[in-house]
Amino acid sequence: MASLVPFLRAADARASAEWWALLGFEVEWEHRFAPDLPLFLALCRGDDRLFLSEHRGDARPDTLLYLYVEDADAVAAAFGATAADTEYGLRELELRDPDGNRVRVGSPKP
Repeated sequence: MASLVPFLRAADARASAEWWALLGFEVEWEHRFAPDLPLFLALCRGDDRLFLSEHRGDARPDTLLYLYVEDADAVAAAFGATAADTEYGLRELELRDPDGNRVRVGSPKP
């Protein structure tokens, strides 16, 4: 099996994990080398995986991810946002996580 897992920088990985939970992600496992060192969290949503790292060198802020969902309007409602139709046949919205990473969320037009 092969897969690709993006890393996102998180100032507070637990707070970011709570935000990602609104998109259906759960903490799969966590690691910290010592109690006073940065936290690393692995999140999952079905077959999707995402790493949140408090380690400064692992990633940079303002990354863009695309998340396919069944209903972009339901996601928009959960975040108090609005989805819009695109020219390329999807319904989309863009969100920012607590660390400034961009998440474009899309689903087929109803």
